[in-house]
Amino acid sequence: MPISKPSRRQLLAGLAAAAALPMLPGRGLALTQSQASSLIQQVMADVQDIINSGASESRMIARFEDLFARYADVAIIARSALGPPARSASAGQLNSFTQAFQSYLARKYGRQFRRFAGATAQVTGASEVRSLWEVSSTMTMRNEAPFEVRWHVSDRSGAVRFVNIIIDGVNVLAAERQEIGTMLERRGGDINRLIQDLGQAG
Repeated sequence: MPISKPSRRQLLAGLAAAAALPMLPGRGLALTQSQASSLIQQVMADVQDIINSGASESRMIARFEDLFARYADVAIIARSALGPPARSASAGQLNSFTQAFQSYLARKYGRQFRRFAGATAQVTGASEVRSLWEVSSTMTMRNEAPFEVRWHVSDRSGAVRFVNIIIDGVNVLAAERQEIGTMLERRGGDINRLIQDLGQAG
């Protein structure tokens, strides 16, 4: 299936392993600013470690998928990427889609890791946004001006995880959600076909 060449913003979103989710409803803010900021500091440190590790592409992709599973609320991200069809999907389909989507992102963006060797990032602040913490950070790539990356962090699932990322003011997983929607439409709304094809994409 045709997949457009990722832009810088899309690539960075992949490194963060997340994308544009709507604001999450739910309980009052339980996690603290310190917890949210610490999570993002750890994510960025681990991403940089992968990028600069010198490991093979396959090993880097595997490590990236592990990072995504460890620090992102993958179930919420995948459900949001699937959109309204998630409401009619079976539990088995949602589980299979979540795993396929996780692996798809790891392959799609993991192959771009070496382009970010030497990049630096740091947390610059955090603020409450409804039931989330929005953690601001600055990323600097070689020969490019610094730009802002904002992360949405939640404990809705019972653990502190990131659920969204915004780069230069753009909700990047909105692009993934649109792409998944287009892929599903091309398959006549067949979620099982989408899951199967995601296993080959990226």
